[in-house]
Amino acid sequence: MTQTNAQRRKVTDAFAGKRHDVDVLVIGGGPAGTWAAISAAANGAKVVLADKGYCGTSGATAPSGTAVWYVPDDGDTRERAKASRFEMGGRLAEHEWMDRVLAQTWDNVQQLADWGYPFPVDEFGQSQRTSVQGPEYMRLMRKRVKESGARILDHSPALELLVDGDGAVAGAAGVNRQTGETWQVRANAVVIATGGCAFLSRALGCNVLTGDGQLMAAEVGAELSGMEFSNAYGLGPAFASVTKSMFYKWATFYDEDGQKIEGAGSARGRGVIARELASRKVFGCLDLADDQIRAWMRTAQPNFFLPFDRLGIDPFTQHFPVTLRLEGTVRGTGGLNVTGRDCATSVHGLYAAGDAATRELICGGFTGGGSHNAAWAMSTGFWAGAGAATFARANRRAASAARYHTGGVALQEAATHDGIDSAQIVRAVQDEVFPYERNWWRSADLLADSLGRLDALWGQLRASAPTRNAQEAVRAREAAAMLATARWMYRSAQARTETRGMHRRVEYTTTDDSQHHRLLSGGLDDIWVRRHPVAARVPHAAPERVPAAANLAVTGALA
Repeated sequence: MTQTNAQRRKVTDAFAGKRHDVDVLVIGGGPAGTWAAISAAANGAKVVLADKGYCGTSGATAPSGTAVWYVPDDGDTRERAKASRFEMGGRLAEHEWMDRVLAQTWDNVQQLADWGYPFPVDEFGQSQRTSVQGPEYMRLMRKRVKESGARILDHSPALELLVDGDGAVAGAAGVNRQTGETWQVRANAVVIATGGCAFLSRALGCNVLTGDGQLMAAEVGAELSGMEFSNAYGLGPAFASVTKSMFYKWATFYDEDGQKIEGAGSARGRGVIARELASRKVFGCLDLADDQIRAWMRTAQPNFFLPFDRLGIDPFTQHFPVTLRLEGTVRGTGGLNVTGRDCATSVHGLYAAGDAATRELICGGFTGGGSHNAAWAMSTGFWAGAGAATFARANRRAASAARYHTGGVALQEAATHDGIDSAQIVRAVQDEVFPYERNWWRSADLLADSLGRLDALWGQLRASAPTRNAQEAVRAREAAAMLATARWMYRSAQARTETRGMHRRVEYTTTDDSQHHRLLSGGLDDIWVRRHPVAARVPHAAPERVPAAANLAVTGALA
C-alpha cells in the first residue's frame, strides 16, 4: 500500500546536501542507464545519472564479455531468432516487442560502431557484432554520457524517490558512499535502470545488484511482472565469482570419486548438477575442447581463466569444484512492468529499463546472461530516455514546487527504537532463496514455509528505527530491497501452479495452457498478485521504426 502525501514527509528547503535541478534523472549506470542518459540528452533534456558504483565499471556487464541479440533483417532470420527462445520461455514473449528490440538493437550496435567500438573483423573483412567486451563497451558508454552533457554522480546510490503533490515522480534523494554527503535531484522524470537482484551471491559484477530500484518504485505504487521467473543460477568454479557459463558446453562433470555424472552436460544439466550439489561436491573439466577451441576461449573471455591461473589450475585437464550461484532477476526475467512503448511504468513520470524491467516481453519465462538481456538494455534504455525527456518537457515543475519523500524502511520513523541489523537480514533472506530445494524447484509447502519467515522479517524491519548513518542507510535499504524481492518472487511462484520457463513446481511438472498469462505483483506490507493477458500476435505486423528524420536527428545529436 503506497502512502498518501499526508503520510509522507515533505522535502524542506533546509536540505543541507548537494541539490541538482534537471529534466531527467537516470538511476543506474550500466548499459541501460547510459543509453537512457544519452538518449534523454539527445532529446534536449538536462540529465543527471546517479550510479551506486563508478559508472563504467560497476554492474554485471562491465567486467565481462557478453553476447548481443544482434540479428540481421534478412529473409526469415529474425523469425527464426524469435522462435529459438519462444517455446523455452513458455510462449509468454510478445512478437511486437521482439520485433522492436531486434530492430532497435541493430541500430544501436551500428551506433556503437560509429562511435568507435572496436568490433573484431573476421578473415573476410566482415565486422563481427554479436558480442561486446564489457570493459571496452562501458568505457565508451561513460565517455558518451559525459560528451552528451549529462552529469554523472559516481558512488551515489539513490535511497528513495521523491514525488510531487499529485503523486508523480519528481526526483530522488541519496548519499555519496565515499563522503557520506547526502544529495537530492529534483527532476521532471526518472528512469530506473538499477539492474536486477542477485541477493549478494558473489556472482561477478552483482555486488551492486540488490533490487534497490524495484523497492523505490514499489514504494510509489509501481507494478512488477514475472517475478516467479527469478530462480536463475549461474554455473561457475566454487572458488570464484565468474559465472559465465558458455564454455561449459565443452565440459564433463564428475563426482568426488572421479566418476562421470551422466546428464550433467546436457541441455537440462543444471538441474542434474543442482541435485548432486544438494548432497555432495561436483567437479568440472573442460576436457571436450580441442586445441583450437581452447585458444579461442582464451581470447573470447580472458577473465574466465583468471581464477584458474591464480591457483595454478589447468581447467582443460584438471578437475575443479563447481557451484551454482543464485543470480535471481539478473539472469531471470522478472522486474518492473512497463505499460507503454516508451517504457513508462504505471506511475506518472517513472520509466524502467534494462534488468530493472521485466524481460518477459522478449523472452517470456526464460533468459540467461547477455544476448536478449543485452539487447533489451540497449533498446529500453534508448526508449526510456527519450520517453522521460518527452514527459519532462510536457510536465515541467517549478524548482520551488512541493516534493515529498517516499522511502519507508530504514528512512522513516517507526514504532520501535530497535536498530536494523542489515547483515542479519541479508543472511536470513539468503537462507530462504539460495537453497536449490526451495528455489530451483518450488513446492507449496516450502514456499509457504519461507514466506512465513520472510513476512515476519518484513514486519520486524518495517518497525525498526531509521538509520542515522549514510553507509548504514545504504546497507539497510539493500537488505530491505532483497527482502521485498524475495517476497514478490515467492508470492508469484505460489500463484503459478504449473511448470513454465525457469519456474519449476514440484507438484505441477507440466505446463498448463489455462495459465498462459503474465503475473503482475506489487505491494510491500501486503503483497498482491494478479493475472495479466499476453498480447496476441497481429498477423504480418511489421515493427514500428523511429521515423527516418527523427532517427537521423537523434543520431546526429549522439555522434
